[in-house]
Amino acid sequence: MRTRQQALGDRNIIGARVEQRRRELHIKQKDLLTQLQINGVDLNASGLSKLEGQYRLVTDMELKCIAQALDVSVNWLLNI
Repeated sequence: MRTRQQALGDRNIIGARVEQRRRELHIKQKDLLTQLQINGVDLNASGLSKLEGQYRLVTDMELKCIAQALDVSVNWLLNI
């Protein structure tokens, strides 16, 4: 897996945690995208990359489905 070249943005607070958990689970971005799409979240590879880099806003529905896909709580993703 490649490491992030750019500094994190400021458009969301969950991106770093999404990437951290995805790597802990050894899940590729495309596999996470598949799980999200099965649950009704239409996100492409560019969108997920921007989300993880904190360059993209996240909707409440995306937040809920990401938490389920990564088997973590929404609170954990929000770091609260």
